[in-house]
Amino acid sequence: MDTNTLAVGGLEPLMSIDQLAEYLGIPVATIYDWRVDGKGPCAIRIGRHVKYAVHDVQEWVAQHREAAPGRPSAGEARAR
Repeated sequence: MDTNTLAVGGLEPLMSIDQLAEYLGIPVATIYDWRVDGKGPCAIRIGRHVKYAVHDVQEWVAQHREAAPGRPSAGEARAR
């Protein structure tokens, strides 16, 4: 998925649960489990559909990036 393009009208593109699972390389069931457990990127509910803003997904992934050896991760650095 090209995360640099804008959707119709210049709005940020939204990903479906299937697209998010494919992007992350994990089962769709894991995304649903994360929602129940309060984990994973912030979602947007539109009627009965659940979508994810590309920016929120990118931010969530960046927060889970492991640190280089000897350096704090992004989450640990913010906690200090």
